[in-house]
Amino acid sequence: MNRKLIIDCDPGIDDTVALCIALFDPRVDLLAITPTAGTVDADLATRNVTAIVGHLDPPRYPRIGKATAPDDAPVADEFDLNGPDGLGEFQYEESGRQHQTSGDKIISELVHQYPNQITLVCLGPLTNLARLARRDPAALSLIDKVVISGGSVNHPGNATVAAEHNMFFDPQSASEVFASLTTKTLVPLDVTESVGFGVELLEKLPSKFTRAGSMLHKMLPFAFRTYHQKLGRELIPLYDAMTLLAVTEPEIFEWEPMAGKVETKGGISRGQTLFDQRLRRQWPLNMEVATSVDAAVAEASIIRSLRYSGQQT
Repeated sequence: MNRKLIIDCDPGIDDTVALCIALFDPRVDLLAITPTAGTVDADLATRNVTAIVGHLDPPRYPRIGKATAPDDAPVADEFDLNGPDGLGEFQYEESGRQHQTSGDKIISELVHQYPNQITLVCLGPLTNLARLARRDPAALSLIDKVVISGGSVNHPGNATVAAEHNMFFDPQSASEVFASLTTKTLVPLDVTESVGFGVELLEKLPSKFTRAGSMLHKMLPFAFRTYHQKLGRELIPLYDAMTLLAVTEPEIFEWEPMAGKVETKGGISRGQTLFDQRLRRQWPLNMEVATSVDAAVAEASIIRSLRYSGQQT
């Protein structure tokens, strides 16, 4: 039986790679994609999700939500790493889709329709899930599992010295989700940064003559250039594809129960994820955290999934 998923994301290049996989993975029944502000603003996030799905033209279209910005969004984005459109200057046609439903409402409708059957995969800031908790608290208990890409245990931040980008962008929502009674799995930078992809990845992508391949061959060279120019890095991480892998192949990860919170008020520490690792822990355990992964298996699995997507398009 296929796993029912909702993917909540802020679609830049990294999220697009994960969507390329999820839309065609035979193990997955992708019911909806709910965009959120983060890598790009809310309006562009909504347009990007619509454009990605329209370009890939999967055999079964998921529902697509509308993103709304959090109340306390920082004056920050990741355009420098993802381009002015968030998609590595991938040129797409506007679909003209109108009257989309907000992402949190779509999540609410679907978890009531499929109680305890849906895994919610959060690849961006946790704005939509926190809004769901405020709008429809009963819906949280109907989600089978929440899998979150973000935070760090011992790794430096990638938005600031202390914080990972998804947590930094909307720390209040992240704090509320961490404190909620949902069953949570966290895939932090400690693990997602441990698998890097070199430029040889481009030779292993689907053909440029496939819909998936044409998109990936446009976006990923842009990512390699900007990571080299802006960060001095030769390898790029694929945070969100790694997080999706934690859903489909959890056995290649090591996991540990942890007690985590998110800093919401600090200046320097805004969005920092903190874990009670004292000998006499005082915070309650509230999530399962990935602590390591078989890097070789993870890399091979992501490449294999991308090539499969190419075959389907």
